[in-house]
This record gives sequence, C-alpha cells and structure tokens, in this order.
Amino acid sequence: MVTTIERDDLQRLIEAGATLVEVLPEKEYSEEHIPGAINIPLKMLTREIVSSLVPDHPIIVYCWDYQ
Repeated sequence: MVTTIERDDLQRLIEAGATLVEVLPEKEYSEEHIPGAINIPLKMLTREIVSSLVPDHPIIVYCWDYQ
C-alpha cells in the first residue's frame, strides 16, 4: 500500500522504529540522504531483500528527486 506522509508523520514513524529505504543508485545515496536511511537501489529491490527488513515496523521507501 502506498501512502504519502508529511514531515511530522515521518519523524514520528522514525522515532517508532520505521525503516527508511532510499531507492536511488548508490552514488546519489552517498551524495545526500535522510540520516538513518539504508540504500537499496530500485533495480536491486527484490522480494527477498524486502522480506529481510523488519516485518512488524513500517517501511518507508523514498526517492529524492530535485526536479
């Protein structure tokens, strides 16, 4: 399920143990990302990788786009 959230909601979810996943390629991730986010480039995002994330906590997937 895709849900758009606001910054305050994001902060609350992070404090509650949510996992942040940045899906841009590693180069872009290394240039800038939200502190605490892990990098799983979209092309590498598989069912197996997703199943390795903490299943009982929210998973927030994001992509920083300057456009």
